[in-house]
Amino acid sequence: MLKIGLTGNIGSGKTMVAGIFTVLGIPVYHADEESKKFLDDPVVKNEILKQFGYGVLTNNQEINRRSLASIVFTDPFALQVLNSILHPRVMVDFRNWAGLQSGKDYVMQEAAIIFESGFRSEFDYIIHTSCPKDIAISRVMKRDGIDAHSVVRRMQFQMEDAEKAGMSDFVIRNDGSELVIPQVLGIHGRLMKEKDNRASETK
Repeated sequence: MLKIGLTGNIGSGKTMVAGIFTVLGIPVYHADEESKKFLDDPVVKNEILKQFGYGVLTNNQEINRRSLASIVFTDPFALQVLNSILHPRVMVDFRNWAGLQSGKDYVMQEAAIIFESGFRSEFDYIIHTSCPKDIAISRVMKRDGIDAHSVVRRMQFQMEDAEKAGMSDFVIRNDGSELVIPQVLGIHGRLMKEKDNRASETK
């Protein structure tokens, strides 16, 4: 079974693209969302407190995601530390999840920093959702209700869009110049063909 990585920088629209693949019957693992559940894991919680202190706890003694985000999105090293705690666990969880998707044509992981986290080799193919920075900034400002400076601050920890596009197998342009659904359908068709080719080779 093929494993596909779907990536793209903040505001690129990769979650929307993932939704189209879901409609096509492809199981999608949303890594950024799934990583949040590990914040409730006692071992992960202790590691985070060891690295960032008790100031990241809420009054209910849970990890305050907003406080943690305010730290890691202003300090590249802090973000690297948090990623080193969460990402290996997310990848193990993804492998286990993928193993349960028997009979599916292929599975997909949606994640913002596949390249940055060093997990490119986990996937057969990478799809990058591409979008100019000014459009992405506008989208995130509207979506999250934050100012442009806050968006740019988050963006600085991700590779440039063009760099990711050059490292990917497929690129979906989500800048208004092309319809997205036909692009997704084209990639889906090529992946289905590749799946069939690999199946015939094993017979």
